[in-house]
Amino acid sequence: MAEESASPSPSSPNIPTPTAIDVAAIVPIKARSPPTKLPSRPRKIRRISSAVITSTIVSEIVLSRSLSYPGELEIAINYLKSSDPLLIPLIQTYPLLNLEVYQPPFLALTKSILFQQLAYKAGSSIYTRFVSLCGGEDNVVADVVLGLTPQQLRQIGVSARKASYLHDLARKYQNGILSDKSIVQMDDKSLFTMLTMVSGIGSWSVHVFMIFSLHRPDVLPIHDLGIRKGVKMLYGLEELPRPSQMDHLCEKWKPYRSVASWYIWRYVEAMGTNSTGNLVGNADGSLQQQMLSMQHQQQQQRQPNQQFLDPVNGILNVGACAWGQ
Repeated sequence: MAEESASPSPSSPNIPTPTAIDVAAIVPIKARSPPTKLPSRPRKIRRISSAVITSTIVSEIVLSRSLSYPGELEIAINYLKSSDPLLIPLIQTYPLLNLEVYQPPFLALTKSILFQQLAYKAGSSIYTRFVSLCGGEDNVVADVVLGLTPQQLRQIGVSARKASYLHDLARKYQNGILSDKSIVQMDDKSLFTMLTMVSGIGSWSVHVFMIFSLHRPDVLPIHDLGIRKGVKMLYGLEELPRPSQMDHLCEKWKPYRSVASWYIWRYVEAMGTNSTGNLVGNADGSLQQQMLSMQHQQQQQRQPNQQFLDPVNGILNVGACAWGQ
């Protein structure tokens, strides 16, 4: 609470009792005695140390619990029902978000890169060969990945471009720019900034990673066309909302926008206006990788969807932004 003004109150003993005589009018200016006290100086503002600020930020981050925390999903569902009644039919119709088993961030990110623009089956095959080349999932670490040549990666089906993405990610780990620990501890905004510095990882990539790998509760994939279509249908909008409008439109979902996004995906899928098929939430395989494999189906359907252009960036954006864009 801000401190009030230091002006003395009328009852202060330092204030002389007012009289009916105007003393200033009868005492010459030169005869007036100098003030006995210096004019009051403004109070110094106490500076808050960086340690206190850091402590405050960390405490706020801790309060944002993972969706895998016991009971957190149920809390999120009840909150969304009360904050946005339009979501109630979706919540009652579609299954609860099924979170993946936690994987180390480096492993999850390498897997994400390998699955880019591939059907799930093809991506799984390449990922299996990649893990074997590394010597097992426990050995999928920065030093080992940097030791793999583009030629070795090409032999197992990894393109030269994806090889460069993998090496860039591994170099940032090796140089200390990123680490599994820092990724887990970073707040959403910082994590988004740091991960989009990696070649081949774009905004949609990071949002999906935060939801399905890190189980972050308040992530809104504003560039995902499926989410934007779902918001348009849910609220009866005349036009497809722009990415820049999504935060405002979905404000009432905070702090559980990840869970709301899940139901919007399912809603759009059921309405047949997205090209995800039954990928999201399918019992077969990883949810995140199934999300990535959407791109393969989307590429096959691009011809009838050429009219869907992102009004801000002017790029084709069908179903979800491609990784690396």
